[in-house]
Amino acid sequence: MQLNLYRLWIFMTVVEEGGFSAAANKLYLSQPSVSNQVRQLEQALRTTLIDRSGARIRLTAEGEVLLEYAKRVFLLADEAVTAIRQVSGLQSGTLVAGGSTTVGTYLLPPLLAAFRQEHPGIDVGIFVGNAEQVEKRLVDGEVGIAVFAGVPKAPQLDSEPILEDRVVLITPPDHPLAAEKAISPDRLTDERFLLREPGSSTRGVQEEALRSWGLEDASQAEIWGPETIKQAVAAGLGISLVSEHCVEAELADRRLAVLDVTPAPEPRPIVMAHRRDRLLGPAEQEFIKLLKTTHSWPSRRSLRVVASTPR
Repeated sequence: MQLNLYRLWIFMTVVEEGGFSAAANKLYLSQPSVSNQVRQLEQALRTTLIDRSGARIRLTAEGEVLLEYAKRVFLLADEAVTAIRQVSGLQSGTLVAGGSTTVGTYLLPPLLAAFRQEHPGIDVGIFVGNAEQVEKRLVDGEVGIAVFAGVPKAPQLDSEPILEDRVVLITPPDHPLAAEKAISPDRLTDERFLLREPGSSTRGVQEEALRSWGLEDASQAEIWGPETIKQAVAAGLGISLVSEHCVEAELADRRLAVLDVTPAPEPRPIVMAHRRDRLLGPAEQEFIKLLKTTHSWPSRRSLRVVASTPR
């Protein structure tokens, strides 16, 4: 028996899209056609892959097994393309790097700009999401390399620390404690802390800092993303722990202030990661070299230099 790769691809799309109709829309096929292709795959395997009895589709145990192998099949196909492109080296190709929200927004753009100046034939892109989202893209083979604030957990990944990141407690500039030095945590008991969404590595750092300060029961609110948190703090909705790099401009312009709390939260590692079983293309390998030789975060000045330097 041979697996039909077209039907396998349709099966994966049904799972990824969460249903036959959504898969049909993505594939520009009719819903009956998608259903028929999956049914023929099940008949060839003499098993049921998708439980259709509920309001939402659910994979059977056999479907779960096939899905994992299907991911490996199409990842191998991507690697075949990568291997062929090795012949052309760095003359052409694509590099898509993933980044958890903070590093994807404030670290990757200047690094990729510098990379493209050296290799103008390579098209570059960035996928940014919280750590959980980026890790899934990396494991599923949708991006070849990613950078995280914190260490990813998936066992399929090889990771290596490249930098450190310090989180700081930001407030509006007119906060009563903004001018004081070495503030003890017990002076923050009446504050409202704005936390990142679940799945964010910054959320873990925020919660650990509050535990270490004995403030885990302090008033809290959940807000998605560092940019929204900065705006919320500036508007007076609360205070928050964020990367020092994401507030560099706001601190310089005095739109925000940092409270000097003692003890300060521990720095977190900035880590690059890739699937250990994935063949990396020449652009990905070269970008890894750049990451390994990056010993400090690009400053606002270096950002402007990179942006204004002609190719």
